[in-house]
Amino acid sequence: MLQGFKDFIARGSVIDLAVGVVIGAAFGAVVTALVEGVLNPLIAAIFGHPNLDSLLAFTINGSTIQPGLVLTALINFLLVAAAIYFAVVLPMNKLAERRARGEEPEPVAPAEDVALLTEIRDLLATKAS
Repeated sequence: MLQGFKDFIARGSVIDLAVGVVIGAAFGAVVTALVEGVLNPLIAAIFGHPNLDSLLAFTINGSTIQPGLVLTALINFLLVAAAIYFAVVLPMNKLAERRARGEEPEPVAPAEDVALLTEIRDLLATKAS
């Protein structure tokens, strides 16, 4: 039982996943700081408020309905997605393109039956000579 657990932990995919989660959490703090420290103040400079929470708010029977909370969450999601795209995805795609420029794809090996027929043809050709 312990050997199975040890084998599971030692797999590369589990270790890669753990590293990805830790790096993702650390990068999440960077993205959050970018959104809250730079992008939200820009929104505040344009609209006068750092968020749209009170926008379109109304009260029914003592309950306050705030559709602006949904708009704020949507804008924050779009800002985080844009920050991740431009800070991580786009540079990684460019790096992958640069790496791929110098490499040629490996030729596809012929199917087993085609390889066998080629071998038979070559043998017949050497016997005929």
